[in-house]
Amino acid sequence: MITKEKKTGVIEANATHEGDTGSPEVQVAILTERIRELTEHLKNHPNDDHSRLGMYKMVGKRRRLLDYMAKKDIERYRAIIAKLNIRK
Repeated sequence: MITKEKKTGVIEANATHEGDTGSPEVQVAILTERIRELTEHLKNHPNDDHSRLGMYKMVGKRRRLLDYMAKKDIERYRAIIAKLNIRK
């Protein structure tokens, strides 16, 4: 589970303007952080299928947001992919 301080740091690092919490960049960054934490959890608990399903749903949501960004503004898409070190 992502802590409030960590989430706030992720939002500040990826915000496009002051008070930005809903832009695609911020949403993708938050999902990426949650996915990374769940990945580490699943390495220690390989039979936790409920958490695995939740992680798969987050990956799908992130993929849809990235597809939207690629369609709307390819440069923003490339920037967020490079910044978060996400595979295409």
